[in-house]
Amino acid sequence: MNIKKGDTVQIKKGKDKNKTGKVIKVLPSENKVVVESLNLVKKIQKAKKQGEKGEIVAVPRPIARANVMLICPHCKKPTRIGYQEDNGTKARICKKCNAKIS
Repeated sequence: MNIKKGDTVQIKKGKDKNKTGKVIKVLPSENKVVVESLNLVKKIQKAKKQGEKGEIVAVPRPIARANVMLICPHCKKPTRIGYQEDNGTKARICKKCNAKIS
């Protein structure tokens, strides 16, 4: 999977289309990513102690990898990712500006 934790991505489909956010979790076995404060769903959380009240919280849910696109840190545009080898190390590069992505 070419998206890593900490990358900034733009959502291409769904209710949060064209919004950007930071990847907080990558699920390579399911081919999904979790983006911070995007693709939120409401979840009912029960009271943990007696006397406490339950509450409704918003939780980010995984989104398919195919529905997000990496934002290049150099040119600030959504881009595809390529790979380049330098002295045996594989590095990700931006397909638009050919800059290395850490």
